[in-house]
Amino acid sequence: MSRLFSTLVFVWLIVGVVAASQRGYFTHMSQNCADFGTIALNIVAGPLNYVGVDPRLSNCTLPQPSK
Repeated sequence: MSRLFSTLVFVWLIVGVVAASQRGYFTHMSQNCADFGTIALNIVAGPLNYVGVDPRLSNCTLPQPSK
């Protein structure tokens, strides 16, 4: 049973990577926090990308180091 679950999760994430790739997220990255978050959300969304889900992060603030 756990092998089936692991396989399903793996296939789900692979479909998410394919969807993010088809949207061009890997080639048009400006390497900011929002871009990385958008890619991660699309990978986690997996097959839901093909039924209209398009998760995006518009902005993201990282904590600044203390002085």
